[in-house]
Amino acid sequence: MLRHLFAFLVLAGASLWPPAEAPAQQPRPEFETGQVTIETQHGGSFTFDVELALNRGQQTYGLMFVEDMPQDAGMLFIFPEEGPRSFWMRNTLIPLDMIFIRADGTIANVVQRAEPQTDTPRRSDGPVAAVLEVNGGLTALLGIAAGDRVILEGAEGN
Repeated sequence: MLRHLFAFLVLAGASLWPPAEAPAQQPRPEFETGQVTIETQHGGSFTFDVELALNRGQQTYGLMFVEDMPQDAGMLFIFPEEGPRSFWMRNTLIPLDMIFIRADGTIANVVQRAEPQTDTPRRSDGPVAAVLEVNGGLTALLGIAAGDRVILEGAEGN
C-alpha cells in the first residue's frame, strides 16, 4: 500500500528533499493524517498516528518548534521517488528517532535520539522513499530496527 501512495505522489508532483530553510515566523502548515504500523521481525506490531509531510512546504517545516509529542504519534515524510536522504534538526526542539524507509516498506536504517537544534546531518543508508520521525528513544524501547516493515494504513483530510 505504501508503494501505491509513493506512485500517486510521483504523479501528483510532490517535492524532493532537501527543502529550503524555513523561517521561525512562518506559520505551521496543515498536514493530512494517517496511521502507520511497524511490524518487527520479532513479532511486534506498533501503530502510530502520523502527520503526512507530502510537499516541500510541509517537509521544510516538519516537526520544527514542536515542544512535545504523544508516544504514539509521529511525522511521515513521503518523497516522490527513492533517493538518499539527509535530515537536520536546527529548529526541532525534541530528540527524535528517524526511521528511513525503502519504497517496498522495509526499514533501511534507524537514527536514534537525533540531537535537537543542530545542523548535524542524519542520513539514510542508501536510497529511501520515506522517513518516519517518532519520539527519541522509542525505537530502542520497542525493538524497531532495520529490516522491519512499515505499512501506511491510510490518509485522510484535505
